[in-house]
Amino acid sequence: MCSSDLGASVGDHDLVHKVAVERGMNLGFYKIAMQPGKPLMAGKMNGVPLVGLPGNPVSSMVCGHIFLRPMLDVMLGFPPSPLSRETGKLTKDIRKNGSREHYMRAIVKNSGSENQITPFDRQDSSLLTIFGQSNALLVRPPNGEPLRKGVPVEFVRIS
Repeated sequence: MCSSDLGASVGDHDLVHKVAVERGMNLGFYKIAMQPGKPLMAGKMNGVPLVGLPGNPVSSMVCGHIFLRPMLDVMLGFPPSPLSRETGKLTKDIRKNGSREHYMRAIVKNSGSENQITPFDRQDSSLLTIFGQSNALLVRPPNGEPLRKGVPVEFVRIS
């Protein structure tokens, strides 16, 4: 059994989506244009919020930061808001982005009055060690052009 058999996935292995819908889940959304994390789903079942995280551990953790942290804040009584985005200067060139918003694992360091952000070269969502070393997610818009060292980019902190 692979990890995608235990969580939301895409295709035949997505048992959670199928069972949740069969049991009356009012689906808010399913499958999003995000990398990693495409098979994310959310909705309500019997009036209770339900979030189906991707089965891949890194995808699940990224979605947890982007979606669950703001949701938990609301449950704790804080006003609804997405994670705050900050700006940092890119420390190296990065290639063009694909068709989904990409949350690249990265390290942010403060250099004087500005943040310096370095994305990891390897972004495969199976690399737990890379996620463990990261303290930020560099946010790339869908179909983003290649970026040169020194340009400002947006990121969210994850530690």
